[in-house]
Amino acid sequence: MNYILIGSKASGKSLQPFTLTRPVSEIRVGILTISEKWELALKKPVSYFAEKYLQKKFPLIKGDDNIIINGAIIPDKKLLKAIHSLQPGEVLFSNPVKLAARINGKQLNALKDYDGLLKLKPVNYDFPFTKVRQSWDIFKMNGEEIRNDYALLTKGRKSQKISKTNQVLGTDIFIEEGAKVECSVLNATNGPIYIGKNAEVMEGSMIRGPFALCEGAVIKMGAKIYGDTTIGPHCKAGGEISNSVMFANSNKAHDGFIGNSVIGEWCNLGAATNTSNLKNNYANVEVLDFQSYTMIDTGSIFCGLMMGDHSKCGINTMFNTGTIVGVNSNIFDAGFPIKFIPSFAWGGSRGFTTYRLETAIEVAKRVFERRGKVFDKMEEDILTHIFEMITKSRIDLKQD
Repeated sequence: MNYILIGSKASGKSLQPFTLTRPVSEIRVGILTISEKWELALKKPVSYFAEKYLQKKFPLIKGDDNIIINGAIIPDKKLLKAIHSLQPGEVLFSNPVKLAARINGKQLNALKDYDGLLKLKPVNYDFPFTKVRQSWDIFKMNGEEIRNDYALLTKGRKSQKISKTNQVLGTDIFIEEGAKVECSVLNATNGPIYIGKNAEVMEGSMIRGPFALCEGAVIKMGAKIYGDTTIGPHCKAGGEISNSVMFANSNKAHDGFIGNSVIGEWCNLGAATNTSNLKNNYANVEVLDFQSYTMIDTGSIFCGLMMGDHSKCGINTMFNTGTIVGVNSNIFDAGFPIKFIPSFAWGGSRGFTTYRLETAIEVAKRVFERRGKVFDKMEEDILTHIFEMITKSRIDLKQD
């Protein structure tokens, strides 16, 4: 059986800016990305039915017998059983969501997008399921998903010994091979703490679970990390962080606060960057919806910053409640910038101009080099496509 993760146009819009640079299934929620969860659940690799400009980085593998799975859905046992019960030409359906389908090679070749699955024979699914629908779902779901991923990753395995220099509360603490944790407080009484391979927690850090520090990531000295937080692979995190997710390869290495926030990949938050995550009147936070381009209610009084890949901000940057930053923007200046900062924006509270593509690519190459990676033609083409797609319709920034 060949497994393929697909995203709908609606999910792609609702989960921007994160889905501008990745399929929805590459979003990290909990310890793992959604695609990693499916690979563990299926015990087989998956490929992607992605947007054309993302296909080189996230390729599609075709087979004679294919299971197509909604990439915004989190796997569970009942759903897996229903998927494996599908007959050729059937689509698993929970109105209006198409969960999965089974198609042959000819049908796959003819498939244009997620809506093409409507032509198949529907099979109703009457059980609840978990779907990442909006960007703020990522941090809202994160605590529960850390618990689920922790159980999955640590089952039948033994943690590395916890150094006696640490103050430990609770028992659900797992430290992978090569990780270093010294002179810190680890409080797992409210949820598990997972420290990934070759990760490091520096001295004086205070961590409350549920918490995940992924492979190669670093918590800087004296950090204060509250529960429901994930620091993704090769990130650096310091200061105060609460109920937030950093995808991978991003830095918030200094003092400052982020809460109820999602930070993409290759981002950098300057020293003393702060996010507001609660309005002064305690009203629900409204955030820009990328489908309607209107402000919509998140249903929560807590919502901080959503920052797309490659974006950066200078020292002392202040982000208002429910701020969205697109891909590859550069924010600086005193005062609060606007609550929606488009992709490839350059500026701050006094206004924005367009961030030149050539400069953005030059910076990205340097950032990759610092991590021992190469910013190749494939990565450049993705950013170029996003720049052209955004700037064609953008009238809110001065073009120069």
